[in-house]
Amino acid sequence: PGLRCGWGVRVPLSHCLLSPGAAPCGCPGPRPGGQLGLAELGLGSYTPVGLIQNLLEFLHTDLGLPWWGAIVAGTVAARCLVFPLIVKGQREAAKLNNHLPEITRLTQCMQDAKRSGNQFEFSKSYSELSMYQKAHDVNPMRGFLVPLVQAPIFISFFIALREMAALPVPSMQSGGLAWFMDLTAADPLYVLPLVVTGTMWLILELGAESGVDNPNLKVMKTVFRVMPLVILPLTISFPTAVFTYWLTSNLFSLAQVGLLRVPAVRARLRIPSRVQHDPALLPPRQGFVQSLRAGWKDAQLAQQLQERERRVKNHLALAAKGPLRQTFSHNPLQQEGGAGGPGSSPRPKRPWQDTLG
Repeated sequence: PGLRCGWGVRVPLSHCLLSPGAAPCGCPGPRPGGQLGLAELGLGSYTPVGLIQNLLEFLHTDLGLPWWGAIVAGTVAARCLVFPLIVKGQREAAKLNNHLPEITRLTQCMQDAKRSGNQFEFSKSYSELSMYQKAHDVNPMRGFLVPLVQAPIFISFFIALREMAALPVPSMQSGGLAWFMDLTAADPLYVLPLVVTGTMWLILELGAESGVDNPNLKVMKTVFRVMPLVILPLTISFPTAVFTYWLTSNLFSLAQVGLLRVPAVRARLRIPSRVQHDPALLPPRQGFVQSLRAGWKDAQLAQQLQERERRVKNHLALAAKGPLRQTFSHNPLQQEGGAGGPGSSPRPKRPWQDTLG
């Protein structure tokens, strides 16, 4: 057993007791200020969270940035690495917007065919939609690439800073700025949570205009508008280190939206120009309640169609395995005069019920 020096090298405890002022590990000496490294505190590893903690420690210890500066620099570096994916997402959003009327028409045909239970028309519309998207290199699923990449980065930064503040890292208690000098404690004036909430609203309002102007996304946008108010009571007691990262990321997003609106920048990045479509070519816009009702009605129709198909398959299976059932009012092999004889069974009023139930 032993101790780790300021550079992360394990030193036998006997050497530390015999020569407390020396550096028996061979390292150039303790870290600046005599502060403990994250490895000595049990933090930092090769996981995504540990790599972010190592990055922040490098910016703070080796480059000499204060902890709030290290968080800001690390956030900007991570967002710059994701910027090429943002540009690709903008290209896909512009292409999807330019072909939106035709895609909407084919999608509506698919939905109508599904509601009516017409499998032929549904397959035909689905094939036409797939061929159209392939011919114009349009894929709506590519729009989810950016959130799928940004979400793990945000979660990793959040967990990394939360662990560093919960331990806490001693130097972070005085590594803040202005009124939030202690990055391990909550904001005493609640300024950072409110500013973060406001910037989230701005991102939703401004970022939606640079993407796809799809009326079907209005419901999702309405839900996102309520989310900042919902999560504010849950996040208001987070450490200011988390809010420092969150606010820096939101400000970077706002600057990014403004940059990608400049026509010269969009042309330089080969982002197609957005076409303004005639509103008559787009589906009518529905309110939040109307969209919920329409979705509930579609779900009910889909359930009814599935139940109908299940019953038909069940009846066909019974008809194939069991004895033949009478589905007509009289036996065509018998004479007309013997149809109502004393030995004949009474004719059912609805003979097809014996088969269909």
